[in-house]
Amino acid sequence: VQLQASGGGLVQAGGSLSLSCAASGPIASIFEMGWHRQAPGNQREFVATISRDGNSNLADAVKGRFTISRNNADNTVFLQMSGLKPEDTAVYYCNADVSLYEYSGHDRYTRRQDYWGQGTKVTVSS
Repeated sequence: VQLQASGGGLVQAGGSLSLSCAASGPIASIFEMGWHRQAPGNQREFVATISRDGNSNLADAVKGRFTISRNNADNTVFLQMSGLKPEDTAVYYCNADVSLYEYSGHDRYTRRQDYWGQGTKVTVSS
């Protein structure tokens, strides 16, 4: 299973960006999907998560400015960011709690594992 994130870039303060992250591979189902971020010199921090049925949870720092959504048919999660601030500058990582298929001879099993994307950089200039 691979997660491919895209959509980062450079934007002025107050601007908007949309991130997307697509999961691919032998996926049976994806439970929770989410975004974290890591600014230079800081630890990775939680940004947002969304359950398979669309229940979302956002960090206080981004509530009212960021929206998380997903497309279960495409195994994709999105992060719509508006009102961006310089402190939002970070590498954004997506993650997914995946039930994946595994095969042994003629038998197929499922196994649950958390996966992370490679990160996409967001820079907000003041």
